[in-house]
Amino acid sequence: MKKNTLVIAIITIIILVGGLFLNDYNKLVKYDESTKAAWSQVENQYQRRSDLIPNLVNTVKGYASHEKETLQQVVEARSKATSIHIDPKNMNSTDMKQFYDAQGELSQALSRLMVVVEKYPDLKANENFQMLQAQIEGTENRISVERKRYNDMVNEYNTYLRKFPHNIVAGLFGFSKVDYFKSEEQAQKAPKVEF
Repeated sequence: MKKNTLVIAIITIIILVGGLFLNDYNKLVKYDESTKAAWSQVENQYQRRSDLIPNLVNTVKGYASHEKETLQQVVEARSKATSIHIDPKNMNSTDMKQFYDAQGELSQALSRLMVVVEKYPDLKANENFQMLQAQIEGTENRISVERKRYNDMVNEYNTYLRKFPHNIVAGLFGFSKVDYFKSEEQAQKAPKVEF
C-alpha cells in the first residue's frame, strides 16, 4: 500500500512539474511570436513610408526639376532603407543598427526635401503634394506608435524570460532576450535651428 502511494505521489509530482514547464514553454512561445509580430508592424509602417516616397518625389520633380541632387538623395536613401530586412528570429544589435541608420538617412533626406519645398509656394499649394505630405506625417506617427508597441512587447517578453523559474525553461529551450528599438544617437540631441 505504501509503495503504491509513493508511486502515485511521484507520478503526481512529475505531472505537476511537467505541466509547469509546458505552461512556461507555451507562454514563452506566445511572447516570442508577439514580439516578432510587433516587429513586423514596425517594418510594415516603414514600408508604407517607403511606398509613399516615389509619389512625393514625382510630385516635387514637376515643380523643382533643378533640385535633382536633393531628389536623388531621397531616392537613394529610400533604396538603401528598403534593402535592409531583419529576420525577427535572428535579430541582433548589429542588424538593428544598420536598420536604424538606413531609416535615419531616409528621414534626413525627407527633411531636406521638405526644406526645398519651402522655396516653391505653388508646390506647397498643390493638392497632391498636400495629400502626400499628410500621409507621410501620419505614417511617421504610426511608425512611432508601432515602435512603442514593439518596445512594450519586448519589455514584457524580456521580463518574463528573466523571472524564476521561467528563466530555467527559457534556457532549456533556447529562448533569449530581444533588443529594444532604440532611437538614433542624433535624435537625442536637440536640432540647431538658425534664422
